[in-house]
Amino acid sequence: MSRGILLPGQGAQFEGMGRDWCEAFPVARDTFAEADETLGFSLSSACWESGDEVNRTDVAQPGIFTTSVAILRVLEEKGLVLADAALCAGLSLGEYTALWAAGSLEFADGLRLVRLRGEAMQAASEAIPSSMVSLMGADEATARELAAVGAEAGICSVANINAPGQVIVSGELAALERVEAQARDHGVRRARRLVVAGGFHSECMRPAAERLAVALEEVELRAPRVTFLNNVSGGPVEDPATIRQQLADQVCAPVLWEKSMRWALGQGVNHFLEPGPGQVLAGILRKIDADARVDSAATAAEAADFTP
Repeated sequence: MSRGILLPGQGAQFEGMGRDWCEAFPVARDTFAEADETLGFSLSSACWESGDEVNRTDVAQPGIFTTSVAILRVLEEKGLVLADAALCAGLSLGEYTALWAAGSLEFADGLRLVRLRGEAMQAASEAIPSSMVSLMGADEATARELAAVGAEAGICSVANINAPGQVIVSGELAALERVEAQARDHGVRRARRLVVAGGFHSECMRPAAERLAVALEEVELRAPRVTFLNNVSGGPVEDPATIRQQLADQVCAPVLWEKSMRWALGQGVNHFLEPGPGQVLAGILRKIDADARVDSAATAAEAADFTP
């Protein structure tokens, strides 16, 4: 069976991401040049030369999207046929790259959407002081109990169910302080505050979801040519109107990544490809199924050993 393609989300960014690919492959260089022209500013400089700017939500999102597309275009030149993928799935922001890989979304449209998404989420973060907390060792039920505790002090909900023992809650700062204070009493090994701009995948992001919904109405989405797994339901979706709605909903809804990976494994897909930046999704998948195989394409050097 062919490989599934897993696309990383925000948090995978780092200063210099994509530069080694651009130095080694003209198609990657052309992809970043296209991004710079489409956005009207030098995304490449923001990702490579501006220090911590790459971690800003409105830079990280288009930067990750462009890096992943650049890598996939290089791998296409080396024989990868995206239309033959077993499935495409992306973590949060990575859904946009997955839709591009599945032939549902044009690169320029996806780029403009993720830039707006990043700007809108950055603005929502600045309007409501908020963050996210990883509950290490918690299961979904425990996370929901703690989110309810936090909600007594403000917006608080489960944001990501990534893998066994890797669950994240999101919300206003006062709510998260209550979660952190009571985490051990609920059997959580450690509650770790994430370094993020705000409370993603919670109602703190409602203004961003509304802005994104308007922008999505102006973009053409085609039915994916391969199976596309979405974060909101954790399963496959084909209808473009449903995809459009779920992309808007996803900004406030929990990411059901573990559910989507278990769906894939249940279909017999246990071999995957993860283009960079980073190798976050390979680590998450090992927590779900230690026998699943993920081929990495995180660095340009790895392209030399790539086999379609």
